[in-house]
Amino acid sequence: EDVAFAKAALDLGMYISFSGIVTFKNAPLIQEAAKYVPADRILVETDAPFLAPVPKRGKQNEPSYVRYTAEFLANLRGESLETLAQNTSDNFYRLFKKVPDGRLNNG
Repeated sequence: EDVAFAKAALDLGMYISFSGIVTFKNAPLIQEAAKYVPADRILVETDAPFLAPVPKRGKQNEPSYVRYTAEFLANLRGESLETLAQNTSDNFYRLFKKVPDGRLNNG
């Protein structure tokens, strides 16, 4: 979507995740939204087996390609890949809290 949609979702307390679509040259609205989302609410996803990011576009997507999306997002946002990786990992664990036995619990 776009910044207005991102703002509405963020205002509701949601996190926003970006897939390989953000790397497409015909996705400037999504790219603007990716720059808008604060570091404490951004996530990255694969959307496998569909929508592989550039430079794998047109191939079957796989989880290992999430790195291309993360690299693109970091560059787009003007931050290091390490910073984006730390933020998205922290956000994941905040959103999906771990219970003592290590299983994920969305409650």
